[in-house]
Amino acid sequence: MINLTIDHQPIEVEPGTTLMEAAGMLGIIIPSMCHNGDLPHFASCMICVVKDERNGKMIPSCSIRAEEGMQIITGDEEVREARKTALDLLLSDHVGDCEAPCQRACPAHMDIPLMNRHLAAGEFRQAYDVVIRDIALPSVLGRICPAPCEGACRRKSIDEPVAICLLKRIAGDHHLQENLPAESIIPTHKLNKNIAIIGSGPYGLSAAWYLQQAGFQCTIFDQNEQPGGALRYSVSREILPEVVLNQEIDRIRKSGVIFEMNTFIGEEEVDNLRKQYDAMMSPLDKAPKMAIRAAALGKEAAKRTHQELSGEIITGERRLFNSHFGRLEPEEAPEYLKESVQDARLAPSGGMTLGFSREEAMAEAARCLHCDCRKPNTCKLRLYADEYGAEQRRFAGPSRKLVRKNFQHEIVVYEPEKCIKCGICIRITEKYREELGLTFIGRGFDVVVGIPFDQSLEQGLTKTALEAADACPTGALSRKKEKK
Repeated sequence: MINLTIDHQPIEVEPGTTLMEAAGMLGIIIPSMCHNGDLPHFASCMICVVKDERNGKMIPSCSIRAEEGMQIITGDEEVREARKTALDLLLSDHVGDCEAPCQRACPAHMDIPLMNRHLAAGEFRQAYDVVIRDIALPSVLGRICPAPCEGACRRKSIDEPVAICLLKRIAGDHHLQENLPAESIIPTHKLNKNIAIIGSGPYGLSAAWYLQQAGFQCTIFDQNEQPGGALRYSVSREILPEVVLNQEIDRIRKSGVIFEMNTFIGEEEVDNLRKQYDAMMSPLDKAPKMAIRAAALGKEAAKRTHQELSGEIITGERRLFNSHFGRLEPEEAPEYLKESVQDARLAPSGGMTLGFSREEAMAEAARCLHCDCRKPNTCKLRLYADEYGAEQRRFAGPSRKLVRKNFQHEIVVYEPEKCIKCGICIRITEKYREELGLTFIGRGFDVVVGIPFDQSLEQGLTKTALEAADACPTGALSRKKEKK
């Protein structure tokens, strides 16, 4: 047996045990991207480095075997900095977006590409479910939002941006037309906390919706006769029909939010509300063109209030690390169009007042280039980059590689510029004896994972496509359709 210490804890292990395995026996999890316990291994990503205190050397824990007398440190500042440097190097060669530019530009941070995928497939209810996670008034804002998301849309550099606001609007309108019972939006869990919100504009309505859905009891106070703030009193009814505004507010009311209208709230009333309620939020009512920002701020304030009343650290909404590479080069447009259609932007045949029909919405949503990653929540490169505060531009050169997308295979997609050369997919094809499989091609910095003899991806992955895609630690190899 071999005796060593890991983070000053003594442990005895069998000969041949790796440092990563030994640490796991003590409940210490060491990060890795190129390691897969079911496969033969070689160190490549260097995220798993640890320090041997005897000599100060950094060593890969996934492949170095335990030796007698080792004194291993797995998480001090030197180790963390070494892992961050390894991530910075990997990111310097990584060309891909974790989140699409449209989502990053949206003040509410809505997952626009996912909404588009559902709409293109005719899944209008699922599209609404995506929108309502971040935008409490989709039918309203789909009519008056200045569409910063469309300004950031990559399709704009090819012809015209996707009509995101009109698509958001039809997702909201479809839900209003369903006329679902109130029970479908009343929270099933209740928290014994009451929140006063001053002002019934987009900020107050948004904050109330998300807090009510989280189980709090919200009461909105407003001096006006009817709720809506600037949405009701400053927007033309031709642009925003009163019936649409009323329906959206009625949905919020049905969720259990209490409205106290014709109620002036001055300094004395504010003091009284602070005594009566567990939390109070107040009369942020921006101009109508800024309604999306007000609604986004209301959602953020709801999150912070939720955290405060739950005794959590107040951080607001969590934003993960985001890899992004900027504008498309002309020669990259065809690569993105592989997942889209060539059609020009649609205008509603019945005019802007009526908006898109279902068929028009499906066709317009299909124009989305789907710039987002297929593995935004499971990509290890993103998760570790977030954990270690990685810097994508630290080692970046003056130019970047051009994006390529390989759609030859029926069920998986290969994007080589996201590959970290970990070799997991290669070892999977070897393990399951693919006739061709995958292999490293080239030398040095130019090495890529490819199919031998210039064959197609479909010929290389005849039986291990899904296994390889699911094991890939980034979005380089992924399923065409999301895993259900």
